[in-house]
Amino acid sequence: MNGIMLGQYIPGNTVLHRLDPRTKMGLVFAYMIVLFVARNFLGLAVLAVLGLAGVVLSRAPLRSLVNGLRPMLFLLLLSFVLQVFFTPGQVVWHWGVVHVTSEGMHMALLVATRLILLIMATSILTITTSPVALTDGIEYLLSPFVPLGLPAHELAMMMTIALRFIPTLYEELDRIMKAQMARGADFTGGNILRRVRNMVPLLVPLFISSLRRADDLALAMEARAYRGGQGRTRLRELAMARRDWAFLTAGLAMMAVAVVLRWWP
Repeated sequence: MNGIMLGQYIPGNTVLHRLDPRTKMGLVFAYMIVLFVARNFLGLAVLAVLGLAGVVLSRAPLRSLVNGLRPMLFLLLLSFVLQVFFTPGQVVWHWGVVHVTSEGMHMALLVATRLILLIMATSILTITTSPVALTDGIEYLLSPFVPLGLPAHELAMMMTIALRFIPTLYEELDRIMKAQMARGADFTGGNILRRVRNMVPLLVPLFISSLRRADDLALAMEARAYRGGQGRTRLRELAMARRDWAFLTAGLAMMAVAVVLRWWP
């Protein structure tokens, strides 16, 4: 849990930190779409190069990014197993009613690679973008829907707060687990059903702590005269620079190559 990177912001002065938040969110959104459009490993290799370039430019600790995949390990293993054993095709191994197909192994590796790259891209976004900039970027992107009655600022604030508190809740859960383990609780012994049952007592103190944090946050915002987005001004207005257009052009060009490689034999 100490390696959770999703939702954390690491202050810095790298080129990705200086990019406009709308540029980064647009690239990540397009990256997510292209990830599920690419159908072969050649296209995913291009996207992997793009993701590693983001890691290098952000100067994020690679080891922490890898450790950040641990909470998603169960989802990765589950999707891998489902694809391997339940995808029809040419059987390469079987044991009773259990069959493993070559198409299933190919699809399992494809899905696992997609999920890893997706987590890496979203982690880089939150690492290099402050919560204030993230809120402003989301609000700007949702502003065309304001005439339709969409509360763009409030929705952007809610999304940013939810994303920001992911690592905080993990840290709180870790503290609760250590406190209960010091009192004799066992979260590692027994079979999988017993482990799940032993995790249930963690939910009540975690929910109480979450509600307490939400109440403290609401009081802090009211004490600073926060009244929503109507009539609100910004200290720094968003402005696209040349480097933003350069990154958009280069990133979208590489994603276009990944899409074209979808039809590669």
